[in-house]
Amino acid sequence: MTCSAWLDQMLIDNVDFTQLELPSQMTYDEDPDEIVYFEEFDPCGILCDKNHPFSTVERYGHWYYCRGQDKKAGIHSSLMQWRLFTKDRQLAVRTAKEHIE
Repeated sequence: MTCSAWLDQMLIDNVDFTQLELPSQMTYDEDPDEIVYFEEFDPCGILCDKNHPFSTVERYGHWYYCRGQDKKAGIHSSLMQWRLFTKDRQLAVRTAKEHIE
């Protein structure tokens, strides 16, 4: 089952999308059709391997999977992670940009 088909089934089953996560096996097996947006706030440079705030929007079929770590959490923090599933591309990109600004 593809990520898009799985999300369609969750919508039919009236699952709460605010707490929904894609199964890790599903994201491991299927690459997104398109990475629409990605930005990372990394003032440390490329040699730092710790957590940095980021926002990304990935398209799976007709669904957009937005996720990231809010910039307000600070550098090297694992707090304030967020995610959103939507079929609206503009909403997905706008939300991702708001979390990284």
